[in-house]
Amino acid sequence: MAGNREFYNRKLHSLLGVIPIGLFLVIHLTVNHYAVNGAAAFNKAAGFMENLPFLLFVEVVFIYLPLLFHAIYGLYISFTASSNVGTMGYFRNWMYLLQRISGVLVLIFLVFHIYETRIQMAFGKELNFDLMANLLANRWMLAWYIIGTVAAVFHFANGLWSFLVSWGITQSRRSQQISTYVMVVVFVLLSVVGVRALLAFA
Repeated sequence: MAGNREFYNRKLHSLLGVIPIGLFLVIHLTVNHYAVNGAAAFNKAAGFMENLPFLLFVEVVFIYLPLLFHAIYGLYISFTASSNVGTMGYFRNWMYLLQRISGVLVLIFLVFHIYETRIQMAFGKELNFDLMANLLANRWMLAWYIIGTVAAVFHFANGLWSFLVSWGITQSRRSQQISTYVMVVVFVLLSVVGVRALLAFA
């Protein structure tokens, strides 16, 4: 019984990492990228997102609750699973280890980011270009945001590779190898989008 629960928890953890969390990451980075076109473009895109109907309900049900489960169960996996990197050293074993490390790092970053944006909005600040520009004016804060963003993108891309395997979509060695190349492209493209947006704010 416990084994079945563990199996389904891992499946749910994997699924939520892609839908809706991974999808939200892509949307979030895309909206942020409007900053490259200037403050007005970003404010318009952010304003559109903020004015979506039932936004609070959507955020709680489709972002915060899935993220909470994914984070808590991810921490459980990180601190209970064993890795054979030290003895084997295979590429995928390193990716497994880096997935756990990046997950913890991203969780810390997300808590900080939510405090600096959503919590500040609850205190009356407006989510606009100036809010992010003032935050990222500090070069150490900019570096922290770049690290957090790249770590989040890596965690998503590498997790998507694992999702395809665990859900039986890529079963052969060849398909997994192709998937690795695809995820490298996903990682690079989304990292460029995220970092360009941060530099535009800065």
